[in-house]
Amino acid sequence: MRIMMLNYEYPPIGGGASPITRALSEELARDGHAVDVVTMGYGKLPFREDLIDGRLRVFRVPALRASPVRAITVEMASYVLSALPVALGLAARHRYDLIHAHFLMPTGVLAVALKRLTGLPLVVTIHGSDVPGYNPDRFKRGHRLLAPLWRQIVRQADAIISPSRYLGGLLQRGADVPVDVIPYGFRLPEAGAAPRRRRILFASRLFPRKGAQHMLQALAGVDLTGWDVVIAGDGPMLAPLQEQARQLDLDVQFPGFVKGQELQDLYASSAIFVFPSLHDNFPVVLLEALSAGCAVITNNVTGMPEVVGDAGVLVKPHDIPGLRAAIVGLMGDETWRARLGESARRRVEGFSWGRILAEHLELYGRVAGRHTAYEVDRSLVSDPRNLL
Repeated sequence: MRIMMLNYEYPPIGGGASPITRALSEELARDGHAVDVVTMGYGKLPFREDLIDGRLRVFRVPALRASPVRAITVEMASYVLSALPVALGLAARHRYDLIHAHFLMPTGVLAVALKRLTGLPLVVTIHGSDVPGYNPDRFKRGHRLLAPLWRQIVRQADAIISPSRYLGGLLQRGADVPVDVIPYGFRLPEAGAAPRRRRILFASRLFPRKGAQHMLQALAGVDLTGWDVVIAGDGPMLAPLQEQARQLDLDVQFPGFVKGQELQDLYASSAIFVFPSLHDNFPVVLLEALSAGCAVITNNVTGMPEVVGDAGVLVKPHDIPGLRAAIVGLMGDETWRARLGESARRRVEGFSWGRILAEHLELYGRVAGRHTAYEVDRSLVSDPRNLL
């Protein structure tokens, strides 16, 4: 198959859905399929990259992006406007089987425009912030203003994928449409050789809903002798978290945005991973921590239980005494930590890309099989060969 993959974020920029989009694209290319990704440019990143023997091509269009971590509305809109002629040029030159867009907003706007202009079938994966009611601290006003457009995008999609039952149910509150639940895939890394240290780790983008502030509250007054506390990540909560740690007299390391092998080593050498998020769809950080054999503590709401299952400790959101009890309990019980670590790696094996890729391809086949061949009106594109 030949797939046009759309996401306004793609590594090295963006959060959880960004590496998931890359992983799916790479797995498809390794399986022999052709994938063209149209994403947002940033800094000195090249306009085009050819990877995996040319079966994966990444096109980064000019955009008004100022941060590698987070994009604001005007920056997202600049991607949609800049990506449309590039994507049309690609569709005029290559015969795609379908479009796979990530996020109803903003990428879905681009994807629906392409569908109308090309007739290509459209698959959309939702990730959380694009679903009304998911994110309490961002986009509430935007979702209200754009509700008619949001519903139109949902109706135009030939299939909608949700990584979790929780998020799929949330979408269906606003639109009566079928949803296919396909979890995020994960490639289990080799067991790390780094020695396990007495470290309590939090890793995520630092937004209020991610809950790092609750972890600090839970650690207040706990005897941390011989233990390190690390909050890895960047975002608007960084300075407030540093001040909170100072006021609570907690010795906390803030290494900033960590990625790649450095992040993998950080997971592999940490004993306990704490992620008290209030709202999350299918957190990649939990998959990463589980795969590294960490003893995981997270909240028992939204999509977190679907990731962790019985391989971690679940607590109620905002329950600071309960969170403190879970942390202290694991700190004092090495056998319990080891048992959870073994369960964690077994749990992640259930999200192997072999199974997840097969589920995507089965859905692609169903969607593409319902559509006839298309022809792009070349008058819409001045000369796609000059672009591509």
